[in-house]
Amino acid sequence: MKAILLAGGKGTRLRPLTLHTPKPIVPIIDRPFLHYQIDLLHQVPEIDEVILSLNYQPRRIEEIFGDGTSRGIRIRYVVEPAPLGTAGAVKFAERFLDDSVVVFNGDVLTQVDLGAIVRLHRERKAKATIVLTPVENPTAYGLVETDHDGNVTRFLEKPSPDEITCDTINAGIYVLEPDTFDRIPKDTAWSIERSYFPSLIERGETFVAYIERGYWIDIGTPTKYMQAHRDIMDGHFAIPMFSSGPAVVAAADGASIDAEAEIVGPCFIDEGVHVKKGARVGPYSVLGRHVRVEEGARIEGSLVWAGTWVGRDASVRNAILGRNCHLGRAAVVGDGRVLGDKSVLTDYSQL
Repeated sequence: MKAILLAGGKGTRLRPLTLHTPKPIVPIIDRPFLHYQIDLLHQVPEIDEVILSLNYQPRRIEEIFGDGTSRGIRIRYVVEPAPLGTAGAVKFAERFLDDSVVVFNGDVLTQVDLGAIVRLHRERKAKATIVLTPVENPTAYGLVETDHDGNVTRFLEKPSPDEITCDTINAGIYVLEPDTFDRIPKDTAWSIERSYFPSLIERGETFVAYIERGYWIDIGTPTKYMQAHRDIMDGHFAIPMFSSGPAVVAAADGASIDAEAEIVGPCFIDEGVHVKKGARVGPYSVLGRHVRVEEGARIEGSLVWAGTWVGRDASVRNAILGRNCHLGRAAVVGDGRVLGDKSVLTDYSQL
């Protein structure tokens, strides 16, 4: 059995962070995002290969994951000649498939029970199974309606308030049967959501839903990307370093923190970070490798990628800084700001 991770998007909603870093490898705490999806695949021992469907900066991704040996699963890279959409990407990988296939959208962070989804798919002898998740405000998404037996009956894209009939949306996780891919045209941009799934309903094929009420988030915007880190530090998405309770200060062995620096959890400080005396690293902050925080600097609720230098008395609050940025003395980066790689703020600048 194989899995396809749809990791070919340009991550435009996360720009400028994704100009030089494909969305599948943006860091979540201390690991590239795709590691978390690959971890889920280990729930199903039958899955012996993951196909990474790529288009944007594929070499950057392959450099990190290699052949999959370090992750305990074989990795195959399939690079689209041009963006083919979600269904087109699956069709492009069809030649490697001979059994049911698990498909993940490349921006979903979840701890879904993947084994239970595969079991449901097989018990129902389904042609396709879709994972749905409930949301408070479905108007920003596409609703998916089901009947009392869990069969999918309708897709409704971005409904108006008076059209809302349920609260379940597409969670971006599927189990599909390759013998249904004949309806997807070759080498053509094609959508799973708008074309492939409606064809199953029109043909009366067995198309079932699995409702996931656990943790799920689309990390594809700066706001959601930051929220994912907060959720991890609050224990809503479980990882070992934050499993011991609230307000954990997780610092790598190779971090250097001056005795007179103030560190308030929950937060994460990676290898090679240097936090000088009088500096403060506040709750919900993440400092990537080799970040340098000078005397009197303040970092609150912010994500700081590797190699960034935060100058003396500078302030960063609820912001995201890309790799190798440089903030001068007393520079200020305020709420909601996102700086791309190698951005420079001169002394006393305010953003």
